[in-house]
Amino acid sequence: MQRWRGLEDIPEGWGRSVVTIGSYDGVHRGHQLIIGETVARARELGIPAVVVTFDPHPSEVVRPGTHPPLLAPHHRRAELMGELGVDAVLVLPFTREFSQLAPADFVAKVLADKLHARIVVEGPNFRFGHKAKGTVETLAELGVAHGFTVEVVDLVERGSAGGGVPFSSTLTRRLVAEGDVAGAAEVLGRPHRVEGIVVRGAQRGRELGFPTANVETLPHTAIPADGVYAGLLHVEGEAMPAAVSVGTNPQFDGKTRTVEAYAIDRVGLDLYGLHVAVDFLAYIRGQEKFATLDALLERMAIDVKQARELIAAAG
Repeated sequence: MQRWRGLEDIPEGWGRSVVTIGSYDGVHRGHQLIIGETVARARELGIPAVVVTFDPHPSEVVRPGTHPPLLAPHHRRAELMGELGVDAVLVLPFTREFSQLAPADFVAKVLADKLHARIVVEGPNFRFGHKAKGTVETLAELGVAHGFTVEVVDLVERGSAGGGVPFSSTLTRRLVAEGDVAGAAEVLGRPHRVEGIVVRGAQRGRELGFPTANVETLPHTAIPADGVYAGLLHVEGEAMPAAVSVGTNPQFDGKTRTVEAYAIDRVGLDLYGLHVAVDFLAYIRGQEKFATLDALLERMAIDVKQARELIAAAG
């Protein structure tokens, strides 16, 4: 899969393509429907499937300080899109100047002049251009002049667990923030993942017999609610069962919110400086401050036991 940053990265002589546009944060099951249809139509026509996305998130430029928590960094989104069969991902730097482009100018500069779109596939609520004035209807009208058609993919609604609302990044962020990682996984089609570099912390876990990887998460990461979770710690291609703690460590009056993963039944791991990922599989309990250190250790042993059982049940 090709990865381009900016219009200037698109190869000379690029031919026709099937295109979809969006932030696609999380590449959740609704996104998968749209991207899947984009790939399917591209295969039928024998031309490439291209996803156009943006960095930073448009809201940070249009309304500074409102950057939403991110469900997946760009490299992870590209990886997931590649697994869906996408041939190229174009990341457009979203600047103040770019945000001023009228819908017609966006279509001409990006879809027509550079990507030579033959079909553009979008969800029903797609908006684009200055002040989000462009709609799928606008896109279809402009497509007539530029030689492409527009196909709209309806997003499947979730069942009773989600109250019948469509798959969305907003819904997923809310579920993650509430600690409902099982609900988030239902929308995503996989566990919610947090990534970062392992850094040195207070090393209390090591002293207590439960050495943890203290993950310095990427900026704007969507981190689950404070608590203890069953999860997987991904290190250099290996997925290790883990008990994961999120919070400020109230037992020791901590102030900084951290993500710490204890690799179950693994001894002597040296992960400092490595880029790791943590998948959140199930919620175990909230953060607590125990009356004694012995009570904490007893509860931690129970957490690890429950995490082991939940991970085994999840397969």
